[in-house]
Amino acid sequence: MMHAQRRFITKSTVPAAAGIGLRSQHYKDVLDVKPNVDWFEVHSENYFGIGGAPLHFLEKIREDYPISLHGVGLSLGSVDALDVQHLSMLKDLMSRIEPGLVSEHLSWSSFSGEFFNDLAPLPYTEDTLIYLADRISQVQEILGTWILVENPSSYLEFEQSTYQEQEFLNELARRTGCGILLDVNNVYVSCQNHGWDALEYVQGIAPDRVGEIHLAGHTVNTVAGKEILIDTHNQPVCGQVWKLYQTALRLLGAKPTLIEWDTDIPAFSVLMAEAKCAAAYLEAKHANA
Repeated sequence: MMHAQRRFITKSTVPAAAGIGLRSQHYKDVLDVKPNVDWFEVHSENYFGIGGAPLHFLEKIREDYPISLHGVGLSLGSVDALDVQHLSMLKDLMSRIEPGLVSEHLSWSSFSGEFFNDLAPLPYTEDTLIYLADRISQVQEILGTWILVENPSSYLEFEQSTYQEQEFLNELARRTGCGILLDVNNVYVSCQNHGWDALEYVQGIAPDRVGEIHLAGHTVNTVAGKEILIDTHNQPVCGQVWKLYQTALRLLGAKPTLIEWDTDIPAFSVLMAEAKCAAAYLEAKHANA
């Protein structure tokens, strides 16, 4: 059943500046040094407990920095019913942290209550659009806020798809009032894997719906003599992705931009250096606005 669309407030307390994905290895760096970072983002599910050290550290860091909550486990595209307990814990976390942004993935990761390690892609069809729009509308009603939906990195396409990915995201935003979290590395990875045009992709995204941008590293694998890019989040942002990011800023305007690094976590100084690169591009965009 399609839920009536409600227009949620889309004002964010996360600035159009460079942020860093906060991981437990760096709690001490942040609390002891109070580095010159504009904002942090965390994976929501890591803080669903009613207490404990992670939530304690996050609340302390929140005293000094805006926080964005990025979900990885809601499985928006699953045929399973929406996880009401998951949403309840997310809403409780939101009330404690007062995040500037809340986001999830355009993917599915569960079936019959079993969860997988991957964020699987969806066919971009009208039926999928209707289904997802209904689920996102329910999520936003429960949480009482808009959410951002992130484009996936993908390694296969569905023959049934009738929308291009960027068209699908735009239409989903139009129907639900949600925003778009544009992961520029994912755009690059998917376009390289499928032979899509990355410039055409970014040009096709509705600028007013983009609430955040992600940047990350990827790995190049060779399978059966063919290169395939994997979104591993374990390396610096590559030159091609930085170039695509500059294009995105030119076309979409300055947006809150996050440096993601989820495995093989480096020293905090490495993430700071990546964030400074993003900040330089953002400053150039602000200066030319």
